[in-house]
Amino acid sequence: MHDAHTPAIREISVADKGAGPYGIVTGPGGALWLTLVHSGRIARLTLDGELTEFPLDLPTCRPTVITVGPDSALWFTRTQDHRIGRITVDGEATSFPVPTPESGPFGITTGPDEALWFTQLNTDRIGRITSTGEITEFALPVQGAFASTITTGPDGALWFTLNQANAIGRITVDGDIDLHPLPTPGAAPVGITSDGTVLWFVEIGAGQIGRITTEGRIEEFPLPDRTAKPHAIVAAPTGDCWFTEWGANRVGRITASGEITEYDLPSPSSEPHGITLGPDGAAWAALETGGVARVAP
Repeated sequence: MHDAHTPAIREISVADKGAGPYGIVTGPGGALWLTLVHSGRIARLTLDGELTEFPLDLPTCRPTVITVGPDSALWFTRTQDHRIGRITVDGEATSFPVPTPESGPFGITTGPDEALWFTQLNTDRIGRITSTGEITEFALPVQGAFASTITTGPDGALWFTLNQANAIGRITVDGDIDLHPLPTPGAAPVGITSDGTVLWFVEIGAGQIGRITTEGRIEEFPLPDRTAKPHAIVAAPTGDCWFTEWGANRVGRITASGEITEYDLPSPSSEPHGITLGPDGAAWAALETGGVARVAP
């Protein structure tokens, strides 16, 4: 459904159309940090619109998903050159090669063990990297799974989506792995987040929002537009979750009871991908066509 109360939506241009803002996270000091996937840059955006860009050493490295590390630096995946990147708030960037060749790192999050955990799209592995760059890899019990995004769950384990295996995975900090198949065939999960009690995820192939308990019980909530291609999701302190609809040019919200509302973005075909909660309480979405959208309920 569309909300009768239309929220305030503001778009900010942050890059050329070809640069591609993709990942977004609220960083130390309250600024937003973005990956510019097509230009090989990391950008810092303040709430009043001041933008600073930091070029990486390889313009074609494809920085993708970004998170705040345990060392208060920003950590991100470099999907094209198979490295994990790190950048300080002052713009000093380094990177670390993933041991498995052609791994395609994608999702990344800070774990409960003061390390970063990341997915590998191409090689069916979950990786762990310390703040000093030491990497350990854990093989998944499935092939061609396309491990996508990852988050820390309320149980102290890491939870991740398996886009092509149509499942949600769980890995403990010791490397024990469980897989939970989804009820809907071809659901193709991508984004995942924790609200502190359960995990929420999006099904880009089925046009649904999913919820899984730490015991593995799954519920699915169909979107009004099943072709919306939901992509990323983030939990808010209120218990709601915000998500992007890449295929429908919208940002959506789902309550803990499963009620869904959707908000059209002003610019057509803006390709919303990553989403985060800003320090101002608004949802901020990265628009691959060159902008950032602020959605204030």
